[in-house]
Amino acid sequence: MGRSSKVGLGAVRPGAPGGPAGGGGAVPRRAGGTPWWLLLFAAVGVLATLAVVVGLFFSAGRRPPALTAAAVPGVDSEAFLRAVAGAAATSVHAGGTAELLNDGDEFYPAIFRAIAEARRSVTFLAYIWEDGDVSRRLLAALADRARRGVEVRLLLDSFGAALAPAEGLRALEAAGARVAYFRPVRFGMLTRLHRRNHRRAIVIDGAVGFTGGAAVSDKWKGHARTPEEWRDSMVRVTGPPAGSLQAAFAQSWVGASGRILAGPAFFPPAEPVAAAGPAAGRPLRHVAVASSPAPEDHPLRPFFWLSFRAARERLYLASSYFVPDPQLRRAVAERARAGVDVRLLLPGEHTDAKPIRWATHRYYEELLAAGVRIWEYQPTFMHAKLLVIDGRWTVVGSANMDVRSKELNEENVLGILDPGLAAAAERAFLADLGRATEIRPEGWRRRGATARLFERLGAALAEQL
Repeated sequence: MGRSSKVGLGAVRPGAPGGPAGGGGAVPRRAGGTPWWLLLFAAVGVLATLAVVVGLFFSAGRRPPALTAAAVPGVDSEAFLRAVAGAAATSVHAGGTAELLNDGDEFYPAIFRAIAEARRSVTFLAYIWEDGDVSRRLLAALADRARRGVEVRLLLDSFGAALAPAEGLRALEAAGARVAYFRPVRFGMLTRLHRRNHRRAIVIDGAVGFTGGAAVSDKWKGHARTPEEWRDSMVRVTGPPAGSLQAAFAQSWVGASGRILAGPAFFPPAEPVAAAGPAAGRPLRHVAVASSPAPEDHPLRPFFWLSFRAARERLYLASSYFVPDPQLRRAVAERARAGVDVRLLLPGEHTDAKPIRWATHRYYEELLAAGVRIWEYQPTFMHAKLLVIDGRWTVVGSANMDVRSKELNEENVLGILDPGLAAAAERAFLADLGRATEIRPEGWRRRGATARLFERLGAALAEQL
């Protein structure tokens, strides 16, 4: 039987608008009926969205092709200090003290003690602030100082402090403290929301300071005995290094609040420089970097690159998020090939960011082949950020060894030339290796196809992690 000649419902008759012999004025359409101009607008919209995503989150054109230097002197030299300070557009400072504090059992009591002794000012900046026992005690301590006339300034990142207790912060302001937020969600600023303030700068009376990997949360309590007690470290500094931390706070504070810190309550007169310890016979030296990355200015990259390349004997690095760009990976691998004892301490299964760990694993074969030794920490999440070079140069602060810290976040670090601090950092590092599992090249090469797939996925997202 032939096909019926009747016109069914919804069919287009010859001569009707849009039909084969339709009248004048018909709009050209695809077979599915979508106007061509609507498809054009949709394509333009997709291309514009892709352009915004690439411009915000990908690195094309953001970095020089390679970092080079005619010569990199050893860390225990004036030439190295001047080179690393110059590359980061900062200065070399002399004087003060530095003490390593391991885990919450050590650094929280020291911070609370320093706040209780504050007479003129307390400035506090840390990325994470979560409600809990540490938060309640800290808010009470800050409110007590504010009621006693101490100038208390608290700067919170609006994302990192999303779980901070609003009622407790209002009570702190009622006691006389000032609280400000870094980049809250506002129209006109949405394209900058992914650029966060990750700095750690806690300063008392402008003379005693703390920086490192920790912030305000109960997960930093204890001594890394269980998976709920994170492994981390802070450094307590006095004198000029504390002044550098105050400068890092002040820069962020004026941008968030519009208020400029000034006067001896925040910046006391400098004291005469004294020797830092009998081992060195000279004062502690430090270089401070407060990084606010711009499209062509990433000061942390040359700072770390020079530090890596200056290693002659040992390069020990603990990093909670290890996704280094190719230039920093090459610097680490080159030192290992040159015979330097290069050791990395990274998180194991306990981590708060699985995709970052996948990306990290993507680089293991490359580094192991160069002679780099890698350990993964087992008891809990290893959140420390610590670099020690040749038992003399120690880098501490907020920065992770990833693209985000170098190119997006507000970060601050101290590079400290002091054998005493470096010796303490090396002891802590080697003790942590005793609680970690070393990754062996032969075993790592036998990992399965699924693991390799996740590594490729993590590495593809490395710019956004």
